[in-house]
Amino acid sequence: MTIEIRTLTAGNVWKVLVQPGDIVAEGDVLFIMEVMKMEVPHTAPAGGKVTAVYVAADQEGLDADAPAVDLEEVA
Repeated sequence: MTIEIRTLTAGNVWKVLVQPGDIVAEGDVLFIMEVMKMEVPHTAPAGGKVTAVYVAADQEGLDADAPAVDLEEVA
């Protein structure tokens, strides 16, 4: 089952910590946004394999609810 992780708020991407093929655990930080000088980490809701990353470090002007990372859940 594919899980789509979307941005929680509008802002800029500060760091991307994963790439396609990476295996992550539930709660691992996938990427961090900078919103009004605050860091907003986005975490994996379940363990799995990263299948796509749609955001890049230093990307500016993302809208809230934009697609960011696809994760294939490991059963």
